[in-house]
Amino acid sequence: MAEANRTRHNIVMQSCNELSVSGVTDVDSFDEKQIKLFTECGELNIYGEDLHVNEMSVESGSVSIEGTVNALIYGDKNAKKRPGIIARLLR
Repeated sequence: MAEANRTRHNIVMQSCNELSVSGVTDVDSFDEKQIKLFTECGELNIYGEDLHVNEMSVESGSVSIEGTVNALIYGDKNAKKRPGIIARLLR
């Protein structure tokens, strides 16, 4: 039953420079070369050039990104949210 309440995670990319991601639970960090998100499927790192977060909706869990996307890499599948302060210090 808990699975039915979860937001679906989808990625739509157009021409390698427009990216829409749904099912986002948290945004950890972003700059022009990397955006780190937490999704329903775990951690997602987006690498590229001139990356900009255009829209972010906490209610719907969606993020819209522009820029040259070079790679989408999933990390820890169990990572659902930002690590605590202790985990950040031990990195």
